[in-house]
Amino acid sequence: MRRRSISTATALAVLFSSAALSVVTAGSASAAGAIVGSPAGIVVDGAAKRVFVGDDTNDRIIAADYNGNRVDSVSGIDGIFDLALSDDGTTLYAAARVSHEIVALDAATLDIKARYPVAASIGPLYVEFTGGKAWFSYEGLEDGNGNLGSVDPSVDPASGTDAVALGQLPDGAGAGITPYLDTDPSAPGLLAVGGTDFSDASKTVMAVVDVSGAAPQVTARHSGDYPLGYIDDVDLVPGTPQVLLDGTTRHDYADGKFTATGTYPTGQKADIAPNGLIAQISDSNVAVYRPGATKPIRTYAADSSTLAWAPDASRIFALVSSPGGYTLKALTDPARSVPVLTANAPATATRAKKLTVTGKLTATVPFPAGTKLAVTRTDLDSPNGKALPAVTVKADGTYSFTDTPPAGGTVTYKVAYAGDAEHIAATASDKVTVSRAKPTLTLNKNGKVYNYGTDVAFTAHLGSTYKNRSVEIWANPFGSDKPNKLVKSGKVNSSGNIGVWVDMTRDTEITAVFKGDARYAPRTVKVTAFARVKISTAVSKHYKTAKIGSQSYYWFHKNTDPLLTTTMSYYPGRMQRFDLQYYYLGTWYSLDSEYFALASNGKSAVSLGAPGESGIRVRMRSTYVNSSSGDTVNSTTYGAWKYLYFSN
Repeated sequence: MRRRSISTATALAVLFSSAALSVVTAGSASAAGAIVGSPAGIVVDGAAKRVFVGDDTNDRIIAADYNGNRVDSVSGIDGIFDLALSDDGTTLYAAARVSHEIVALDAATLDIKARYPVAASIGPLYVEFTGGKAWFSYEGLEDGNGNLGSVDPSVDPASGTDAVALGQLPDGAGAGITPYLDTDPSAPGLLAVGGTDFSDASKTVMAVVDVSGAAPQVTARHSGDYPLGYIDDVDLVPGTPQVLLDGTTRHDYADGKFTATGTYPTGQKADIAPNGLIAQISDSNVAVYRPGATKPIRTYAADSSTLAWAPDASRIFALVSSPGGYTLKALTDPARSVPVLTANAPATATRAKKLTVTGKLTATVPFPAGTKLAVTRTDLDSPNGKALPAVTVKADGTYSFTDTPPAGGTVTYKVAYAGDAEHIAATASDKVTVSRAKPTLTLNKNGKVYNYGTDVAFTAHLGSTYKNRSVEIWANPFGSDKPNKLVKSGKVNSSGNIGVWVDMTRDTEITAVFKGDARYAPRTVKVTAFARVKISTAVSKHYKTAKIGSQSYYWFHKNTDPLLTTTMSYYPGRMQRFDLQYYYLGTWYSLDSEYFALASNGKSAVSLGAPGESGIRVRMRSTYVNSSSGDTVNSTTYGAWKYLYFSN
């Protein structure tokens, strides 16, 4: 069979639709996928490697290549319902149910060659080509019964003879039901007809009609000796006198009557390749069976109601449900089973110790004895993979092999089946975490505190490793405005050391990273070193400096207001704490501490105020307090005391 009919539900719906006749125009070539609104027949031209798809929604026929890409189209076929291709592949026939005609098109160009009006109340519907004629089913004007008609393309229109003949369903084939039709190149001149009255399941037609002569003759008919149920699909089986109904039940007709001879697992409809392979639509899948088999060769996840084989059986073309309609998909390798291959390795293992990998290879088509799987191990020493000895699959499909992983870390074992004439290739893999030794890695200066701007040497020490002797050192200053930065990367020296200088302007996290090798695990160590802020305080408005005892003081008149200006390392939102103490009877007493914001230049000027009394001694200092000063990027730092004396 070269095409597959649309579903019963779709057929009923389109019988009552109508559309205005439009002008037929051929489309230009396009690389877009073939998409139709509502499938209306599909037929494959093996010589030209083209797929023709009817689109009832848009009253057009689309031509696609073997990859499913649209290459041409023609519109204006009113109510297209089904397609057929002449035996020589030159003419494409379309059943146009709304305009009641069979339209003949040039298969190479999609130009219309002829239109054949059909006097029908419904139809023409299904169309097939055999015996030199296009055969179609329809419902008669006068009696409303289903029947069979034909178009003889050899009739010269100028002869006055009508190329269309109606009422061709012979006596004994059944009447009153508009049948599904099917032909097959292996049985030229034979036409399968079958169908059911949807309102009365007892009214069923199933027959094989010989249409090779002057008048159609019944070759075989169902005698009614066993029930058929609803018929929604009919296929002639190539090379054998059988008919397949609904893609499921086989019926032999060699003796002129039908005898049920076997079934496939339940399906809805099918198409049969010239070599006998069955492509069956079942729910949302397309399954491929060998003749008489009960297990599919392979199954495609494809929600389709319309499909057809390529004549060379190399692929199946299916219209698959998709957003906006149906998309033509090429289902390749239909005659090759899809194996299921598994691989199971232990989750963890010890380096240089033997481990075992197991798995199974299964398929709906048995494998030959001695089937082998290629094995590859990928690890840190062999990042591109190292081939291991092939493993033989046992009769029950299982396999196992042992290996001693020389490298630690993540080790991947991959098994691969190369495929053969009856099976496609398959691979499987599993990962093992193989142990590695813990290396020694240290970093000095943890917890040390340094003055602002001090250049500090940090040294990382790496102990024994396998091959990798490189260490990275990163510096991450506190504060979101400074990123973690790689400050050095290189090999350690002969003593295992690598050093780096860091300018300490903020508290800083120093990190040493060893990325590991095939025998030693990665390791990271961190230390935190701290940096004070830079603080200075300038005193102004004093009239002299002089010592009192051993301490130098700034001298102010008792009515002068001292100005104390602090300069501190700036950070957004930072404040300095102003500490003030008073000297009395040999002891310094704290008077007050208050926080003052720094300007963006890092300065904060505070006016102390004039005491108005002589003989007073005070001292002040500026302090950065981690967290309390508004941020946490430096360590608490105390500025130097400034001593002030108020005279007359």
